[in-house]
Amino acid sequence: MISRIEKYLAHLDRLSGGTEPLFFPVQSTKPGLRGVTEIVYENLPDGLLTALTYGLSLAEHPDWQHGRSPELCLSVNSANVIWAHAAGYVAEQLRGSFPFRHGTTINFNERVVPESEMTAFFVSAPLVLDRDDCQGIDVGIPGHEGHDVIDIQGLYPIHEVERQFIDEQGLEAFRKSEWEPTDVLRRPAV
Repeated sequence: MISRIEKYLAHLDRLSGGTEPLFFPVQSTKPGLRGVTEIVYENLPDGLLTALTYGLSLAEHPDWQHGRSPELCLSVNSANVIWAHAAGYVAEQLRGSFPFRHGTTINFNERVVPESEMTAFFVSAPLVLDRDDCQGIDVGIPGHEGHDVIDIQGLYPIHEVERQFIDEQGLEAFRKSEWEPTDVLRRPAV
């Protein structure tokens, strides 16, 4: 029988065209839950570091209904793997207590990486995945299809002033500003 993680990794393998990722484990701080794994693709697509998580969806949250739970996808124009570690850390620390809904923000409370001034994130649809590829990933056991489904959510690094703007004005107002979602060295857009 194929395990839950094997089904998820097979899905990612199809999306990446078989590109071998790097795997980084994040030890669990949640009793009874396994750790989170950072699945990192270097230079995929074209010059981006793309990191996905596995393990966020092992937790439960009241907002996650009908067997659907999230995993995260972060894509940045950087070779610094600390961005991937930040996504894994956020997933592990906030699983079970944060909904990871479209438009929610996360205050990281410090620079994510030393070379960038960004200290926060927002959650939305993933930048590098088509809607059909990131929603409804069935990882349920045979005979229980549709009862354990992963939806991949995008995780976007932002400046603190942008996090405050999104919290006050909403994500759609922020998206109207001029900003490049993968540029981690950009100036604040608001």
